[in-house]
Amino acid sequence: MNDVNDDVDRSGAERYEHEVDEHAADEFEGDDLDLFESGEETAGKKRKPRRRTVLLAVLLVVVIVGGWGAYYGAGVILGIGGYGNYGGDGDTDVLVQVDNGATTRDIAEKLQSQDVVRTVRAFLNASAGNTDVANVQPGFYVMKTHMSGEAAVTRLVAPTSRVGNVQIKAGEQLDDTKNPDNSVKPGILSEIATASCVTLNGAKKCVSADDMHKAAETADPAKLGIPDWAEPIVAKADPKHRLEGLIVSGVYDVKPGTDADTTLKSVLLQSAAKLNTLPQTSQDTGLSPYQVLTVASLIEREAITSDFTKVSRVIYNRLARGIPMGDDSTINYVLDQPLITTSDADRGKPGAYNTYLNTGLTPTPISSPSQEALTAAQKPADGPWLFFVKCDKSGNSCFAVTQAEQDANTDKARAAGAF
Repeated sequence: MNDVNDDVDRSGAERYEHEVDEHAADEFEGDDLDLFESGEETAGKKRKPRRRTVLLAVLLVVVIVGGWGAYYGAGVILGIGGYGNYGGDGDTDVLVQVDNGATTRDIAEKLQSQDVVRTVRAFLNASAGNTDVANVQPGFYVMKTHMSGEAAVTRLVAPTSRVGNVQIKAGEQLDDTKNPDNSVKPGILSEIATASCVTLNGAKKCVSADDMHKAAETADPAKLGIPDWAEPIVAKADPKHRLEGLIVSGVYDVKPGTDADTTLKSVLLQSAAKLNTLPQTSQDTGLSPYQVLTVASLIEREAITSDFTKVSRVIYNRLARGIPMGDDSTINYVLDQPLITTSDADRGKPGAYNTYLNTGLTPTPISSPSQEALTAAQKPADGPWLFFVKCDKSGNSCFAVTQAEQDANTDKARAAGAF
């Protein structure tokens, strides 16, 4: 065996030849387990790994890399390690709820938990860069099990997939009402009943409007989720009208497929959350939170938004002086015809909601108030007005302090075709 210095001086070809011969000899000597050369010949020599060791190391790297590639490939197909995707548009219908404030990942996790998508990653990859997914609203959606990520994204953002959504408009009341042409305008309870409908796997299920009315009139008010400050009054009110005004205007989500009591409770709870600050914000009005709610409902039915605060002042001024409100909207409330001018006969009929004959507020609110009406009921404009009348076709009101001024405004309104 040559000296180390001689080995260093060799050409690359000579070194390679020497190493091959040396390792070949080692193979015949059966010295496979030794990592380095041993014995006196190697004393002072620079140790170097044998050729077999290098080959084993290379083999190990190939196995590891190849194994990971196989694992990843299997994962993509089978869903191992967070990868994987179903194929196609899905199998059976399933109802999925998107929670308030849910992120795209939250939605993906919910979909995976209900076996809509195979993995969270499948949905996240399919929704990347899709602004419609980022804008998905809280609520209930009809999806399918075993959907590809792409199919799940397409279905989720489709308007027809959302169910259980209802928009309560300001001024609406619980019962259906008659339009001037005698057509029927659905009331709040009918609208909620319609929103409760869902079709899953060909079977349609709804809560009926009759069941909604029954729940509104007979269910224990303490178990319906209404505000604590409303419970004593609701418990004593006429069953047909006792929940009026407690569903304020806004967008609501109901879970389709539930019973009438549960459906109604879910809406009342959502509305109660919108009214939770009323006890604090109404402290300076001299009225209870429930009375403020009633004032807001009257304002909503009597005026357009720009006149809310002035109409509110008229109501407060009349309450302070003990003057009957004289609002046509309260007469029409019990007649279920809010857009029709009242007759002398109607105004002359005694009743709890007749504000021509009675002083003070009505026993309950008469409509669903908006946030603007609630604000006006708590912060009326300053002014001495005791009267108002709708004086043009746009709905604007004219205000007066004396009866003579009111009569003159009424004549002008008739001449302008306001009513």
